[in-house]
Amino acid sequence: MPDKICVLFIGDVIGRPGRRALVKHLPSLKKKFCPDVVIVNAENAAGGIGITEKVCQELLGYADVLTSGNHIWDKKEALPLLEAEPRLLRPANYPPVNPGKGVYVLDKGKYRIGILNLQGRVFMEPIDCPFRVAYQEIESLRSTTPIIIVDFHAEATSEKQAMGWYLDGKVSAVIGTHTHTPTADERLLPQGTAYITDVGMVGGYNSVIGIRIDQALDRFLTSRPQRFEPGKDGLIFSSVFLEIDTSTGKALDIRREILVDESCEGEEGDET
Repeated sequence: MPDKICVLFIGDVIGRPGRRALVKHLPSLKKKFCPDVVIVNAENAAGGIGITEKVCQELLGYADVLTSGNHIWDKKEALPLLEAEPRLLRPANYPPVNPGKGVYVLDKGKYRIGILNLQGRVFMEPIDCPFRVAYQEIESLRSTTPIIIVDFHAEATSEKQAMGWYLDGKVSAVIGTHTHTPTADERLLPQGTAYITDVGMVGGYNSVIGIRIDQALDRFLTSRPQRFEPGKDGLIFSSVFLEIDTSTGKALDIRREILVDESCEGEEGDET
């Protein structure tokens, strides 16, 4: 049997309801899977958009590394935070003049794990090519470790699938985030890379991708700008569990793990 590590990748945490779901469900999942590494996408963890230092430190009490996406820039205090906290990543294909980095190497003693954060361009900001940046960063990471997890924060399923095939055999896993809706296409690609188009979200279950239903409907019905708040009724916890061969970096298994508390009522202050 190959020596393996277990990774729990948790989808976009949406505001306080998402953090509440994390606190509620992560202990049981840790008991079930015994993960060696926990990765959380945290770009919407503070008030449903962006991140603050307080929320960052709260989440790092549960996770080894925090990834993000286009909303990482939405709170000004995230800029110095990205410089000060290397475990908080921003997409690597933003211009290099921006604070922070898109790569982190997690040292677990017996092995190291490279985490790479990328952002797509289809229906999103016209930043640097994620495929080109992926190639550059992975070339560097593979000199340090064969175990590489990619969070590809993108809108279009076609772009995500293309990235999965592009990186097949080069990384351990390509995990899609951003659309907040879990997809049912988890698989092991032919050259040993685990793939899923979107891991989903952690937050209010009775919502529109984590946002209050009435606010989302008003935006669609009126086409006017709308202030959004996290939906707080019911909870959903979306994640994927990975097993990876430590010597080759090839994935051995990928499994979705989604927990729902449909009738769970929101709490006072869940908007933050």
